[in-house]
Amino acid sequence: MGVGKSTVGRILADRLGLGYRDTDDDIERTAGRAIPEIFIDSGEPHFRALERTAVGTAVAEHRGVLALGGGAVLDEGTRALLTGLPVVFLDVGVSEAVKRVGLNAPRPLLAVNPRQTWRELMERRRPLYTEVARVVVGTDDRTPEEVAEAVLDALELRRPAEGTPRTPSQEKKA
Repeated sequence: MGVGKSTVGRILADRLGLGYRDTDDDIERTAGRAIPEIFIDSGEPHFRALERTAVGTAVAEHRGVLALGGGAVLDEGTRALLTGLPVVFLDVGVSEAVKRVGLNAPRPLLAVNPRQTWRELMERRRPLYTEVARVVVGTDDRTPEEVAEAVLDALELRRPAEGTPRTPSQEKKA
C-alpha cells in the first residue's frame, strides 16, 4: 500500500510498449463495487477469494505489466503462479507509505491505527514478497519515473539503441 505500483506499472507498460493491468481494477469491475465496500459488506475472506480468481485469470491472459494488490501474495496458490515470472517487489518505508497513502484514504486494512497496522502487515507480508520477487526496488525518495528506471535496470529490460548489437542475454529475452 502506498508504494506506487499502479503509477509505476503504467510507466513501465508505456516504456516497454506493453499493456497494463491491475487486478484490483479487475476485482472491482467483476464485483461491481469498490474494494472497501467488498471488505465491509462481504469480509476479507470473500475479497481474498475474488483476488485469487482475478490473479489467476490475469496471469493466464495478460502478457504485459501486471499490478497485484498488496495482499495477493498471502495465497499460496498465487505465490506458486508467480514462480518464475519477472516479479518486482516495490519496497517502501512506513513513513513514506503514510505520506503517500494518507491517514484518510479508503484502505480497509488501515482503518484502525494505520501506522501500527501497516507495520504489522509488512512484517507478515515482506517474507512472502521477497519469496516471489526476482528483484526488490526501493521507492523511498524516488519519483515514479526513477522507480520505473530502476525496475528496467534491475530486470535488464532496456531496449538497445537502433543498430546496437544485442548481448546474448538480450537475445534470449527477445
